[in-house]
Amino acid sequence: MGRITTISDQNRSERVSAIFNDIEQAFGRIPNLFRTYAYHPPLLEANGQKVKQVMMEGTLSRKAKEAIAVLVSKDNGCKYCVAAHEGALSAIGVSPEEVHTIENDLDRADFDPKEMALIKLARKANSEPLHGTDDEFAELRKLGVNDAEIVEALGVMELFTAFNKFLDILQVEIDSSEAVRQ
Repeated sequence: MGRITTISDQNRSERVSAIFNDIEQAFGRIPNLFRTYAYHPPLLEANGQKVKQVMMEGTLSRKAKEAIAVLVSKDNGCKYCVAAHEGALSAIGVSPEEVHTIENDLDRADFDPKEMALIKLARKANSEPLHGTDDEFAELRKLGVNDAEIVEALGVMELFTAFNKFLDILQVEIDSSEAVRQ
């Protein structure tokens, strides 16, 4: 059980209802993450928009972004985000076997060299942000990675690092598996 209750459909303001409608249109449901943010509508609105823009716009594949979300969340021990984004990977057609490979043997996962390098950069930025080297960035450049792709991958990492901490301190309940996989 979470440390605070989530905002139910019956117990929300007009502003929260409007934001929830936007979130439901984008994601097909309202995850408990957003039901918790609803206590502070400006944060709910900002994070709803940020998720849409970070995860659904840009040049990196959705699969690479979801992999970053799962791996950063796994590294941070956030069960909520791991479950949610395993479900998101499944929803975009990634098999359970491939999800397992992404989580447990990343080097064997089906990503092109640029995406693989960006996923690894995001994980390193999460766990060792002060240990990136100029040589690592030179290797990214050799693979054809540009500044926008670096910022996009790190933006996914940043988003989930914050979500992980928020969800974990509040012990927000994981959404039902049926809802996650929609």
